[in-house]
Amino acid sequence: MIAQKLSLLLQPKYDIRFLTRKPARNNEFQWDIAAGTIDENALSDVTHIIHLAGANISERKWTEQRKQEIILSRTNSARLILETLRRKNHKIKSFISASAVGFYDQHLTSAAIETDAKGTDFLSDVVFQWESEADLFLMEGVAERVIKLRSGVVLGPEGGALKKMQFPVKLGIGSALGTGKQFIPWIHIDDLCAIYTKAITNPAIKGTYNAVAPEFCTNKQFMHTLAKTLRKPFFFPKVPAFLIRLLLGEAACIMLEGRKISADKIQQEGFIFKYSNLSAAFDNLLKSKAAS
Repeated sequence: MIAQKLSLLLQPKYDIRFLTRKPARNNEFQWDIAAGTIDENALSDVTHIIHLAGANISERKWTEQRKQEIILSRTNSARLILETLRRKNHKIKSFISASAVGFYDQHLTSAAIETDAKGTDFLSDVVFQWESEADLFLMEGVAERVIKLRSGVVLGPEGGALKKMQFPVKLGIGSALGTGKQFIPWIHIDDLCAIYTKAITNPAIKGTYNAVAPEFCTNKQFMHTLAKTLRKPFFFPKVPAFLIRLLLGEAACIMLEGRKISADKIQQEGFIFKYSNLSAAFDNLLKSKAAS
């Protein structure tokens, strides 16, 4: 979803190539992360790389095997690109890595900023290892700049988190999860893609940035606004935390924990959010569908 929208934004100025397991178009090239193979033609003359690879963290329960898949899908894919560039003695202008706000300790109350220490849970470890692989591109002189964009819940018109969240609301059983007081750091997909674009085009952008909307929103506020946009009731009791943990196991923390995340740093670079509040984001993504 992000890759497709990004390509539409960048194609007027850049030649876009994709790494995929099953290439079907002229600008798609094959790689196999598990096997450590890559079509090196994909990287010929490349100046910028956006690394979005990674297994879906909320797709299923976190068994030990699944945890390894989540980590290695991120770290091994980045390492494969790095080693290929190094072998070809090919240097790039920027390596831009997707990252996540799961890096932070979710139990603190102040808004997280980019210099805060990492948390101590599984998601924090995933992000730390993920970003450490990105840092190697700079440390080893392969990239002039490395940018790590810690995004929250990405709201898009098709699929993704929003589709799952609106399902119970559409059935008329929308409600908060757990206490409902946990924060949901979110961002409209258009704003996220605009931040990626800014990272490519502005040489001053380097290091780590939180890629979330500036509005702080609790789970209860999020679900209530969603129900209001879809013109559905919002009166059901909160879904008990124990039930979510029963269904999702350790992965329940994705829904039951959350923290305020500051967007100040990216705004200080001159970035202006198109969708700075949730109502505007939902209006853009859902209102026309709700009215039909």
